[in-house]
Amino acid sequence: MDNKLSVTSEIGTLKRLLVHSPDSGLGKVVPSKAQDWLFEDIVHLATIRRHEYDYYTKILLYFLDPSKIKGKLSAIDAVEADRSFYKPEHKDFFRSDKVVELQWLLAEVLENPEILSKLVASVCAIEGCTYQTQKELQAYTPVELAKTFVSGTANNKELLFAPIPNFIFTRDIGITIKDHVLLNKPAKKARTREALLAKYIFFHHPLFASYQQHIIELADSNHSFLMPKEDDDRKITLEGGDIMVVSENHLLVGVSERTSSEAAVSITNAMFEKGLMDKVTIVKIPKKRDYMHIDTVFTQVKRDVWVMLGSFSRKSVKHEDENAIERILEIRKEEKIKILQFHKKCPDNPVSFESLEDLLVDISKNDLHCENEVKFLFSGNNEFPYDAREQWTDSCNLLALKEGVVLGYDRNDKTTEAFKNAGFAIIHVKELLQQLEDGTTNINSIKDTLILMPSAELSRARGGFHCMSMPLWREPIGK
Repeated sequence: MDNKLSVTSEIGTLKRLLVHSPDSGLGKVVPSKAQDWLFEDIVHLATIRRHEYDYYTKILLYFLDPSKIKGKLSAIDAVEADRSFYKPEHKDFFRSDKVVELQWLLAEVLENPEILSKLVASVCAIEGCTYQTQKELQAYTPVELAKTFVSGTANNKELLFAPIPNFIFTRDIGITIKDHVLLNKPAKKARTREALLAKYIFFHHPLFASYQQHIIELADSNHSFLMPKEDDDRKITLEGGDIMVVSENHLLVGVSERTSSEAAVSITNAMFEKGLMDKVTIVKIPKKRDYMHIDTVFTQVKRDVWVMLGSFSRKSVKHEDENAIERILEIRKEEKIKILQFHKKCPDNPVSFESLEDLLVDISKNDLHCENEVKFLFSGNNEFPYDAREQWTDSCNLLALKEGVVLGYDRNDKTTEAFKNAGFAIIHVKELLQQLEDGTTNINSIKDTLILMPSAELSRARGGFHCMSMPLWREPIGK
């Protein structure tokens, strides 16, 4: 397996990423625990798997590892009820070294008996298991144990501990910054086991063996242990959705519901001390469940095209019922955002940006050297109430497979309209897969396209395809 780690942009051609297919733990989220486990609703597992996420797997393989799927689509679909192609624990799993499944990485790590013993003890400690359970888990095979750690279920029936349904959002376990990996520190207890499993994978799997000195962990400062629970911002918490590598020398760090100001300070210092970045921009958004991370508010489509939520724009959202006087007086309350850019050469003198658009224009013009006018595509086409409705279902959380070719949910009609008005081709993934399979199109010919993905259940989990991906390797922009 080629173990290259390299991410220097949000839009360079994607070559390798970490994912996790929905496991049985998703099907065990109950209403009384949904919010504790960071879900707004309970989802239907079979629909997510067969009619939604499986399409994500297929399109990723066509773009990143076509030998695993090209010419085999009919055969794969014919045994869809079995789904062995998609199951990490099954011998017929697609097992790609480009579309990399976290669960089989974990299983490979657990083949080392010493690591297996340590991880069993660690998981049992944080989950409050009995000593008898710990002894029993030691006897599991690596494949069985990896599945149990992720789903919480032993032998496909007994629930030993809570599932970790957010593991499908692999963006949040860490982020690749050039040839380094920054590990997360989750703000919510529900994600503690995710962070532990990720740590063992990154420190012990051969895929990352040559990068051990390039793994960055953020340690809590001494005083954080003495701070009251209410003073969360003095504690270091970080999730990957708040980190964007927008150019080779510029990193964005969000301060949000999930990532603290203290973490932003620590990341900025680490980037400068390690010589990884010349500038770090801290984007502070309201601590609201509506947003969670900065990648729910904006993502990049091309060097000169961004999709964003109009609430953070210089432009006001269009309301059908507003009149001229109301618009002029700006009676309607808009969300506030604070943006400060720190430079390595003069960290004591940060640059302030008045709006998110100002920052993104600056990135496109000064970091990515765009000569064209920078375009903004707005959630819900910047129309009330579609702007907020579609942002809630991840209209701004898009994954670029390559520059200008992005994955988004098919339910966000007004946002799709904005892409179409901007000259983007719109195609549903089902249609595109068939064209790729029968040879009427190929990935190299696809330009400036929004690929619509089925989303009835996935969107209820509150995460888009940017959330459901951790890029390990992107080609530099322009190559």
